[in-house]
Amino acid sequence: MNFWKTKTLSEMTTDEWESLCDGCAKCCLHKLEDEDTGNIYFTSIACRLIDLSTCRCTHYSQRTQHIPDCVDIRQLSTEHYHWLPATCAYRLLHEGKDLPAWHPLLSKTAESVKEAGISIRGYARMESKEDDLDDLEDFILDWLE
Repeated sequence: MNFWKTKTLSEMTTDEWESLCDGCAKCCLHKLEDEDTGNIYFTSIACRLIDLSTCRCTHYSQRTQHIPDCVDIRQLSTEHYHWLPATCAYRLLHEGKDLPAWHPLLSKTAESVKEAGISIRGYARMESKEDDLDDLEDFILDWLE
């Protein structure tokens, strides 16, 4: 039996919770919120801790110490899940939806995320010290929720 069909997010073990992450790294993209509409806009600028070849955090267990703004999704109130990408397993399960066929728990391969065009590989770039994060509007991805 697939644990994500029988357990709520809060009932999952740490290993189960972590296995839900598909490794797309969209949550590691800088995002902006329209103050008037509440709409969330993803940019092509990724956190400086992301390895763009693997789409994994290079300091995952200490990420919140290195990046104080980094959000630990497990500690995030579900009312803020709208900040997660529409393809995110945590958001999908919270919304009562199932995992997509390309999700590694179903496909049994991490490459399915890349093959489905879901990962940020190929279009994101890591933030640099030269970036002015106040000018992120210039990097909004119109095609990504």
